[in-house]
Amino acid sequence: MAQPLVSPSILSADFARLGDEVRAIDKAGADWIHVDVMDGHFVPNLTIGPMVVKALRSHSTKPFDVHLMVSPVDPWLEAFADAGADVITFHPEAGPHAHRTVQAIKALGKKAGISLNPATPVEVLDYLIAEIDLVLVMSVNPGFGGQSFITSQLDKIRAIRQRIDASGRAIHLEVDGGINPETALQCVAAGADVLVAGSAVFSGGADRYATNIAALKRGGT
Repeated sequence: MAQPLVSPSILSADFARLGDEVRAIDKAGADWIHVDVMDGHFVPNLTIGPMVVKALRSHSTKPFDVHLMVSPVDPWLEAFADAGADVITFHPEAGPHAHRTVQAIKALGKKAGISLNPATPVEVLDYLIAEIDLVLVMSVNPGFGGQSFITSQLDKIRAIRQRIDASGRAIHLEVDGGINPETALQCVAAGADVLVAGSAVFSGGADRYATNIAALKRGGT
């Protein structure tokens, strides 16, 4: 198996030092920077907006992987694109029209991702897979960091990998929630190629970030 990309979630970073934290994970070997945007409505938490993303953009040249857990999502696309997002991922339930949202993201010159909650069926991808660049499988219910991995999502990862391979398109398959070296191995074996990790990266302080990221990558080999 090839090593996965690792996209540390800054939701688990020290919010008083976000710029320093982004620079630290960049230096430690992060492939992408994962930004969890929550509105306190679509999910039961409130995090950051486009102004913070814009402020962080100068701290790393790595792709900003922005996961919008907001509803309605369309009014926020341009603001996050302008702030420096490279990939914008949303939930089809955040609608009202997922295909139109994908088109809007692409029109902004960004890569478009679809995120599937644990109970969201894979069939939602069937009429979107020709357009999207990434599928994000939530292996926890979205809203908070530090949750335990939901093992039933491994079957979903396998089913999505089959769809991606059948499409012949270069679509990333990303997993977020409860990722550690053990679950990283399981996810990559099921077909994932990008891992989002929060506490598994940020635990132990900046001196541990490179070791933590390397452990996740080894989990996928």
